[in-house]
Amino acid sequence: MSTSLKVKRILVTGGAGFLGSHLCDRLVSLGHDVICLDNFFTSQKSNVVHLLAKPNFELIRHDITHDIWLEVDEIYNLACPAAPGHYQYNPIKTMKTSVLGAINVLGMAKRCRAKVFQASTSEVYGDPTEHPQRETYRGNVNPIGPRACYDEGKRAAETLFFDYHRMNRVNIRVVRIFNTFGPRMHPFDGRVVSNFIRQALRHEDITLFGDGNQSRSFCYVDDLIDGFIRMMDAPDDLIGPVNLGNPGEVSMKQLAEMVIELTGSKSRVVHRPLPADDPSRRCPDITIARTRLNWEPRVALRDGLKKTIEYFRTLNFDDFRPPTPNF
Repeated sequence: MSTSLKVKRILVTGGAGFLGSHLCDRLVSLGHDVICLDNFFTSQKSNVVHLLAKPNFELIRHDITHDIWLEVDEIYNLACPAAPGHYQYNPIKTMKTSVLGAINVLGMAKRCRAKVFQASTSEVYGDPTEHPQRETYRGNVNPIGPRACYDEGKRAAETLFFDYHRMNRVNIRVVRIFNTFGPRMHPFDGRVVSNFIRQALRHEDITLFGDGNQSRSFCYVDDLIDGFIRMMDAPDDLIGPVNLGNPGEVSMKQLAEMVIELTGSKSRVVHRPLPADDPSRRCPDITIARTRLNWEPRVALRDGLKKTIEYFRTLNFDDFRPPTPNF
């Protein structure tokens, strides 16, 4: 570690999750004192077990909907179930996690004069009528649909962040995350990449919802974590929201075909009805990230899928249980 680096005390809520664990890895490797906070509802302790012996890492089992008092310099707020099956399992709890969690981390940031980062989501755009989506787009969200607990919870959290910034001068950072994938995804998280890879490795039918022409953009996890850290370290006039994601689009049918090819699977594609309020297209405009953060994804989808498939091949799926009965 460079002696010129200022060691910071950093809290990562949801730190044992897919994204949170990769963020903890990066911050620990940079020499910061990292506190990982997680209630392990959808995350895995195995994601951070390799960090437990590190002197600059601490793990706390806690639900961010309840108060906690810590002294920190920076907070990354990543706590919230992110897969539809998980956040729809207990939608009221999901909304509480987004809203009460935001209130609790913002209160801590205000008291400690800490910089606080909100991991928001492209879901705030709903089923977009603008394509690709810019940060100025206000979205097309159904506030009473089955996905609303997550979509509206994240939108409310953004409101709280900006109100704390305006009213209390809290130093905030808000990013909107588009689809991300990579090692440590839970094999039963219900996300399309993990679903396709798990089904392909087992030579099971690959489930394609709708006609498969709906599109998404997929960002490899290492690229996203680079974006997180660049955003946290950005000048104080850049508070967001800033889109972080891969602007390259791929249809679900194309993704399924690519996974079958890369795994050498004998799986066949079967179609199921499209879930309610499922967006037909989702793709970020990353102009702000490119110009202000000098950031853009570098890992190609095919290369990222190879790394993710390699990780999934090391897993014994029987060691994992679906976090909710929805899978």
